[in-house]
Amino acid sequence: MTKTPWRGLLVAAALAATGSGTAADAAATILGGSSAGRDCYLAAEFKRETKASLDTCSRALDLDSLNRRDRAATLVNRGIIHMQARDLENAVADYRSAIAMDPALAEAHVNLGIALLHRGGQDQAAIDSLTRALEMKPDRPEVALYTRAVAHEMLGNVREAYEDYAAAAALAPEWKEPAEQLKRFSVERRKTERG
Repeated sequence: MTKTPWRGLLVAAALAATGSGTAADAAATILGGSSAGRDCYLAAEFKRETKASLDTCSRALDLDSLNRRDRAATLVNRGIIHMQARDLENAVADYRSAIAMDPALAEAHVNLGIALLHRGGQDQAAIDSLTRALEMKPDRPEVALYTRAVAHEMLGNVREAYEDYAAAAALAPEWKEPAEQLKRFSVERRKTERG
């Protein structure tokens, strides 16, 4: 089904969704309810200076006024800032903490899947996290599908990779990367015998 094997994957560049530059940019951010939570969201969304952004998010997490969902959202946003700084260990820790607080937070699962794929050697765990996220209907399912396609391809699951790239391309036709990846595949139709 695929024309050439795909190795030497640069996930950060490949996950550039709808004009974003890195995988962390592609991850959906969610808005915490407090003004500090909002500032953390804005820092993650607009890729503000890392140290100041991390401080903003950490201050928001120190507030007692954040409810459980807003605290989980702020952890996701701080995790995105960690990913932008290439600090995958702290990003994964924040995403896992967010999931422990609010297991139904789809974006936490999407971001965890992206981070696990970046860390390497955790492709199946990334697929599992992204599949859970898709079941929860994330804001940008095309990002989860594309990332899961990359993970499937890393594991040699060519058919699943193709299907996820195609689904991502259908959901976000303005995003060129899934369509570009599909060009590497050729689909063979085989006649089956009827029994």
